[in-house]
Amino acid sequence: MIIAVVNSLLLSAASSGAQSGFSKFYNEWMNIPGFEAWKFVNLAIFVVAMYFVLRKPLGNAFKQKREVIREELIRAENAKQAALERLTEIEGKLAQKDTEKADILARAKAEAEADEKELSEMTASDTARLKAQAEAELDRLANQSKSALRRFSAEESVRLAEERLRSQIDGAVDARLIKTGIAEIGGLN
Repeated sequence: MIIAVVNSLLLSAASSGAQSGFSKFYNEWMNIPGFEAWKFVNLAIFVVAMYFVLRKPLGNAFKQKREVIREELIRAENAKQAALERLTEIEGKLAQKDTEKADILARAKAEAEADEKELSEMTASDTARLKAQAEAELDRLANQSKSALRRFSAEESVRLAEERLRSQIDGAVDARLIKTGIAEIGGLN
């Protein structure tokens, strides 16, 4: 606005016919179409005025924002440190889990081997027991068979002897045997 007033004053002075040194300079150098210096001067005055008007509020706002950013950076750094500590703790636990896993696998393998050994011993003892039972059963069956054969042999011998005796004994021999048997008993009374 001030520039517009100065510009109008300069134009009125130039139109009066007497061109002073400044008007001549202004008309030759500053009054070029498309290059109006008063716009640049007006902009400079506006920027300087805004600087003085907004310097304190913007300075305080920027200062507060800077403090907020600083606090956020500190908070972020603390969170990063906490995360790193948690990471090392978790890595330690993972390493511990790996050793625990190896221990569990070793124990399981040892238990499996012990179970296998126990099963093989139980199998061997069961096999020996079953073998002994089978031998005992075979011995018992052999003894039964021998006993049955003896009985059969004795019965057959008695039958054959009886047949032989019957074939050799006739009525006269039978009467004589009966008399002899009665005499041995003590006779007839």
